[in-house]
Amino acid sequence: MIVDRPGILYLVPTPIGNLSDMSARAIEVLSSVSLIACEDTRTSGVLLNHYGITTPRTSFHAHNEHGKSKRILDELRFGKDVALISDAGSPGISDPGYLLVRAALDAHLDVTALPGPSALVPALAASGLPSDRFAFEGFLPQKKGRQTRIKAIVEEDRTVILYESPHRLHKLLKQLAEFAGEDRQVVVAREISKKFEEFRRGTLTDLLAWCDSLERVRGECVVLLASARASERLNEAAKSTDVA
Repeated sequence: MIVDRPGILYLVPTPIGNLSDMSARAIEVLSSVSLIACEDTRTSGVLLNHYGITTPRTSFHAHNEHGKSKRILDELRFGKDVALISDAGSPGISDPGYLLVRAALDAHLDVTALPGPSALVPALAASGLPSDRFAFEGFLPQKKGRQTRIKAIVEEDRTVILYESPHRLHKLLKQLAEFAGEDRQVVVAREISKKFEEFRRGTLTDLLAWCDSLERVRGECVVLLASARASERLNEAAKSTDVA
């Protein structure tokens, strides 16, 4: 079969909370492509149905991305445009997508990414921590290599951004305090752009106490750790304010 042009793979960010964060261009692309690859078709169905998008969907997640990548590449070769979306945020950023993008590029197919929602950017912007230089670590490994990564993170001279699930937040804060010291400044942002959005700022001691006071932590969390140097400045500023 001869096609005029190969299809384009679109990486389309989806809202991390508020459905109104969906861009007009994202709606246009999702409505016009031949296929939407979804991390979870049921989760994505809520969003797509909300905007009246009826494009055919297929699942594409961490457990099937190797097999599904071949099908999607075939669709692209036959001239069909395909959009990849995750449950929330930008595909490929702590979500499936990298392997498909790499395979598409190796096959000399076009890939384009739309700008849009991502939890790390609003969390950093509203954290009050230095944002001129930062390191994004995503989710830390749960077992092998975790301690090594944490030791390296606490030595960073930049703000470090981590993702963490609510039921593991306390464990992460405790480990950071063990290696960074309890006076290190940290920010926890959760439920970003949702009704119960919350930012908690303070030392690791403060945030551990807050975490202990909750019956249950809800919502995916973004944890931002200040460098030792930035923490010293923030702690000194806090002391001056207290005295005043």
